[in-house]
Amino acid sequence: MQRTAPPLGSKPFQVTNRQVLAIAIPMALARLTTPLIGFVDTVVVGQFGDARLIGGLAAGGVVFDVVLTSFSFLLSGTTGFVAQAFGRGDALEARAVLWRAFVIAATSGLALVLLAPLIAVIGERFMNAEQPVTTAMDLYIRIRLISAPASLINYAILGYFLGCGNAVLGLILQLLLNGVSTASSVFLGLYLGWGVTGVAWGTVCGEAAATMAGITILLGRFRAIPKVSRQLTFNMAAMRRMLHVNGDMMIHSFVVTGAYVLFARQGAQFGTLTLAANAVLMHFFMVACYFLEGFAAAAQQLAGRALGARDQRAFLRAVKLTAGWGFALAGLASLLVFTFGEQLLGAITKTADVRAEAVIYLPWAAFGSLSGALAMHMNGIFIGATWSRDLRNMMLISFAAFIAALFAFGPIFGNHGLWAALHIFLLVRGVSLLSVIRRRVRSAFVG
Repeated sequence: MQRTAPPLGSKPFQVTNRQVLAIAIPMALARLTTPLIGFVDTVVVGQFGDARLIGGLAAGGVVFDVVLTSFSFLLSGTTGFVAQAFGRGDALEARAVLWRAFVIAATSGLALVLLAPLIAVIGERFMNAEQPVTTAMDLYIRIRLISAPASLINYAILGYFLGCGNAVLGLILQLLLNGVSTASSVFLGLYLGWGVTGVAWGTVCGEAAATMAGITILLGRFRAIPKVSRQLTFNMAAMRRMLHVNGDMMIHSFVVTGAYVLFARQGAQFGTLTLAANAVLMHFFMVACYFLEGFAAAAQQLAGRALGARDQRAFLRAVKLTAGWGFALAGLASLLVFTFGEQLLGAITKTADVRAEAVIYLPWAAFGSLSGALAMHMNGIFIGATWSRDLRNMMLISFAAFIAALFAFGPIFGNHGLWAALHIFLLVRGVSLLSVIRRRVRSAFVG
């Protein structure tokens, strides 16, 4: 007979600022290091003084992100399910969720490796950029997809640690991933002069290092506690629920990434210079967003844990505290980018015309964190509660608003209209989810 594992969490619990920060700060630091890979890659390629290489790197990164982010449900879904099991004190189910996600990640990653040539061709045709940009993009995509299995497995591992509230381990793994990626990219891309090829292989090295470290930590932690049976791991009802929720989240992830792809593609239609400038500015925008995702991660874990414990008071306090911290830091991030953006642009690229073009649109990037703060916070709450249908539906509505704004403002205002459409997309995402949260809370905690 299989022994019962000790409880993970406690049922009623208090949500405090200290708890929020204990999760948010490590995860903010972890997420903040993620766009630094792209930042360093851009700096490395920017040293070659060719806007076409920067554009190719940006376009390749966008295509890779479309593919990878479409599978980010492995992170968000795992976090939500594990957090709810944590709230119920069900250690065995939490581990079963991890192994289900692990199998999906490994299988999907191998499929992406096999499909790499096809993905590269589709990406080239969709982006429709100039030939030198396309050549660099193709090279980057094919190399980066080699790391797809490791990337997706890392999602599952990070989701497990975050769902258990162990944000420090998540931070350690992300620091390892991004540290190895950064060092390898600089060495291969700049020191050896491999350029785009070097930065792509550098990131592959980072993903592989993090995967090996994560698996080692998990095996060490699980060795002394009861094993999860295959019957529990592959319980059909649990698998169906996980696949249903993950399907909704996959659509959500795919659509939000699709919006960023359209943003990049429309920027490419304005010319290589605008594409490169937008790519540089998106690093500012994404740094701010990834920093805020630390507080979204706190919202995921605390909301999921409260729902698992059936504690409405804790749930509402988690919503309130994570929102307050998130909006305060969104304002600070916007102020810093707006104030020091021009100096940072000078550090990123030596190409004068790219810098001059980027300065024109800097305010749009600076205030992106304020526009996106509510969306990221609501995403965290809904992911933790696994209210996936609302996430999917509100994302589709937001994407429709983005498309309408894109075609309304783009032809009239050019790249300014493109950035305006992106802000509208972010605002509609947040407001639409806020409009349904009260009803979902009432239904979730009845009885």
